[in-house]
Parts: sequence; structure tokens; C-alpha cells
Amino acid sequence: MQWRERIVCDPKILLGKPTIKGTRISVELILGWLAADWRLEQLLDAYPNITRDDILAALAYARELVQDDGILPLTELAA
Repeated sequence: MQWRERIVCDPKILLGKPTIKGTRISVELILGWLAADWRLEQLLDAYPNITRDDILAALAYARELVQDDGILPLTELAA
């Protein structure tokens, strides 16, 4: 999934948080609902202006962030 075509950061929208292009729906919001056990269909029903590919792009974006070598191991975060 090429998230760069769908995820944007604009300082004028949600203080520059990553959002779905053309919306005010943040990657953070999508990840939060998925973490709360929402299904893709529920997200699409709740936010009809996004697509399945937009949700997958948000996941791909998040995956790339955690692949970064600069991420602290969870044991260091708990300290």
C-alpha cells in the first residue's frame, strides 16, 4: 500500500497531524477505533467520505513509523 498518496500532514488541518487526504479524519482516529475493536465496515459506515484503501493507508503509515530504528523498546518506555 502506497500510503503517501493518501496520508497528508497540513499545519492548517488538525495542527498538522497525519490525516486522510481531503478530510479532517486523522490516522490517530482510525487507529484508535481499530484498537477499540471496530471493523473496517463500521469505520466506513461512520465515516462515509473515506475508503477501505484510506484505512489501509493509515495502517501502512503507522507500520512504517514503528519500523523506524529510533523507536524505543517497550521496556524502556515503561521505565
